Amino acid sequence: MDAESHQITHLLMDWGNGDQRALDQLMPLVYDELRRMAKGHMRRQPANHSFQTTELIHEAYLKIAKNNGQSWQNREHFYGVAAKAMRQILVDYARSKQRQKRGGGQIGSLEAETAAFPERSGQLIALDEALKNLESLDERKARVVELRFFGGLTTEEVADVLKLSRETVKRDWRFARTWLLRELSAAGE
Repeated sequence: MDAESHQITHLLMDWGNGDQRALDQLMPLVYDELRRMAKGHMRRQPANHSFQTTELIHEAYLKIAKNNGQSWQNREHFYGVAAKAMRQILVDYARSKQRQKRGGGQIGSLEAETAAFPERSGQLIALDEALKNLESLDERKARVVELRFFGGLTTEEVADVLKLSRETVKRDWRFARTWLLRELSAAGE
């Protein structure tokens, strides 16, 4: 483990034990990786989407910061939680956009700043539901999708985070993509 990874793990453990200063020291060390993860997802958004990478990072930070007292295993665990937070933020955002489209009120902080993309919102919500179904069948494959799709990680990075071989991640990714496409097709009918 390199010195920075060791420092991140140490700060996560301190923060998990209630040291709020550790969170302040941690964020500058992990910000670049969180930015890369958020950019990975934002590349899949429409070109005129006004939701910005920085907003996604900050929303994820707020969501993660609420996890005071969580038992952090290591930096990979932290990045996994961050990917899941980004996924939840984007799905919640998509749901709120659908409510707005149907005349519902705004919830959350991003809705006033962004334009509606109802077709993307519906797809993201359907993907989230299918991913929950996959998770009930095979949690590891669902984590691979979450880290690849929502976290923007490469095969090698997912292998590192999940402590798997690259070939296992590739197989899981292929299976999960096929399974999710079938689920999404069935849901669309």
